[in-house]
Amino acid sequence: MLAQSETLWKRSLASAIRDCSVLLRELGFSPHELNLLEEATRSFPLLVPRSYLARMAPGDPHDPLLRQVLPVADEHTVVPGFVTDAVDDDAARKAPGLLQKYQGRVLLIAAGSCAINCRYCFRRHYPYGEEPKRLDDWAPALTAIEQDTSIREVILSGGDPLMLPDERLAQLVERLDAIEHLTRLRIHSRLPIVLPNRVNSELLDTLRSSRLQPVMVVHANHPNEIAGDCAEALRTLVRSGIPTLNQAVLLRGVNDSVDTLAALCERLVDLGVMPYYLHLLDRVAGTAHFEVPESTGRALVDELRKLLPGYAVPQLVREVAGEPSKTPIG
Repeated sequence: MLAQSETLWKRSLASAIRDCSVLLRELGFSPHELNLLEEATRSFPLLVPRSYLARMAPGDPHDPLLRQVLPVADEHTVVPGFVTDAVDDDAARKAPGLLQKYQGRVLLIAAGSCAINCRYCFRRHYPYGEEPKRLDDWAPALTAIEQDTSIREVILSGGDPLMLPDERLAQLVERLDAIEHLTRLRIHSRLPIVLPNRVNSELLDTLRSSRLQPVMVVHANHPNEIAGDCAEALRTLVRSGIPTLNQAVLLRGVNDSVDTLAALCERLVDLGVMPYYLHLLDRVAGTAHFEVPESTGRALVDELRKLLPGYAVPQLVREVAGEPSKTPIG
């Protein structure tokens, strides 16, 4: 029988909006009022939890949260330099579900789905169907980690690793815990932002009971995301003793202003979440309409340094395929 808290987040996920017409109706728009392209959902479906919907402004076509999830005609515009695998995940694949790009750490594609489909996603074309589904399928990846004693940290990513049921997540963490040379477990997840009731007692128990040092990296792009149940979920993570960082993506029409970024950073810091990275957009096919020039990114971070304490200013970075680390900008 599912624990009550797990049942809650799964019910929230089941009630998420998956139909463009429903999304428009809930926000008070007519079907032809926005530059909507429902055809774009055939290859990359619409998915919006109702908790996230509740933070949008009804009737505002420029709402920054709506812009992140709304399929639009620009996604079908072919732009030179925008490709399906902008960060060269394919070249980093060491075993089914296992990627390694950087020294001392590896990444597991722990789940192939998310609780929200962000239209700028850098893995929107990723072949998740080829990755492990059952716990036993992880054997080659876990063996590879065991055999490489230089690896200290495992990053659970996806998709979103917190889409795993509590029991399966606990089993995977237990397997990693048994690998002696590992010392840290990092989880990259957007669920604490978009489906906050996923931060439940079972998740916290799993992370706190492991000998591995847990680090949670969440993903919020706009201060309006950090409200209500989301703020409570982040506060719970931090006050449970789990270091929590945020990484954001610089997105045109969403957070490409100094006031917006400053408000985001302050809301995070006030909850004990440290701004970590501000990513320049990965140049993935279908996302060019979100791109902000590098020069603008530099200028925005320069302004943030004048407004905020140093610990509240994220590092502006770009991921360059084949490089040994994220590439700092400025």
